[in-house]
Order: sequence, then structure tokens, then C-alpha cells
Amino acid sequence: MAYVIDHVFVMCSPGAPEAEGLVRAGLTEGTANTHPGQGTANRRFFFDNAFLELLWVSDVDEARREPAARTRLWERWSGRGAGACPFGLIFRNATGSGVPPFPTWSYQPAYSPVAIDIARETPLAEPELFFFRFPRPPGALRQEPTAHALPLKALTALRVGIPRPDRRSEAARAAQATGLVTFPAADGYVMTLGFDGEVQGWSTDLRPDLPLVLAW
Repeated sequence: MAYVIDHVFVMCSPGAPEAEGLVRAGLTEGTANTHPGQGTANRRFFFDNAFLELLWVSDVDEARREPAARTRLWERWSGRGAGACPFGLIFRNATGSGVPPFPTWSYQPAYSPVAIDIARETPLAEPELFFFRFPRPPGALRQEPTAHALPLKALTALRVGIPRPDRRSEAARAAQATGLVTFPAADGYVMTLGFDGEVQGWSTDLRPDLPLVLAW
């Protein structure tokens, strides 16, 4: 079964001032979003086949109440910089249907008419893993700005550097088996988004403000 990356997120400061570094680097910002009942909000950057979400907790009470509490978004956000991995990876089946590549539980957020699958038993030291069973609306990404000063078109590689990658969970091993993500060893958490086969051999490192590297 063929899977694709729908989008990725990075936990960030309230209001995502880290987004300004992406704008200075040459990315064009798209629409922002909020998640009523979940207590989170975002700023987003879109590409031809995926998008990058800078996510933060905007309402602590909502984020710590069920059903949102079980997602551990509060723990992941509040613990960023203190051992919690700040990343989330969201998968889809290439056809918009099918089963997740890893064992999941069903999360029904208040803001969505359909449930979201979240991987079971992933430690906070790894990225949170999600699966969308529903298809992306036709032309949804084309409604957002995808032309950037940096020559970034399609996401073609995803590397998530984590400490002790030899201790990956079953879900992380299943995610890597899709061929869409690898988990190399790193001194600290860092996500590398590779675009268009990385044939130009260039990259820009957003650290220390954002644990993110763009490569093309």
C-alpha cells in the first residue's frame, strides 16, 4: 500500500514568531488555522504535495481536557526543549483511503467531522504519528501560495533526527518502513525536509530558533 506525507508539524512559541525566520529565508506564508476544542493554533507554509505547520497551544484548558488530552499535544508542547520531541508526522494513503501503517487509536476532535488515527504507544521522545483516512479535497493545496523565493516545490524526503534512534517504537519502525521517513541519530531533535530530490545540494538551517533544516 502506498502512503504519502500529508504534512508535518513543529511545536513552537505562542503565535509562532519562529515563522518569521522562514519568511526571511524565502518562504511565502499561507493561511493560519485554529482547532476549537483542541486548544491549538498554527501558522502554515505550503508546497506542491504537503505543508509545514508551526503549532502551539493557544488554550491550555482545552488542550488538557478530554478528548484532546489523550493526544498529549499539551505535554509535547510544554515539554519541548525539556526532552519531548516537538514534531508530528501526518500520513495518508496515496488514494485517500485504506488502513494506517501503524497501530492506532481513533481521535474525534471537535473541529473535524471525521476522526483522526493516532499511533499507539509512541513515547514523547519520538514524533507523534497521525493518519488521515479521508482524502485531501481536490485542489486544496493549489488554493494556498506554493511559490517561494527558495526553489522548493515538492517534498521528497523527510529525516527526523532523534537521540537514541536504536530504541524506536513499533510505530516509528512501521513509519520508516513506508520509505517516507528516516530517523537518523542526532544530538538534539532536528527535522530535515528534502525537496525535489535535493539535486541542487543547497540547504538552510533554521536553528536555533526552529529545529528545522530545508534542503533542496
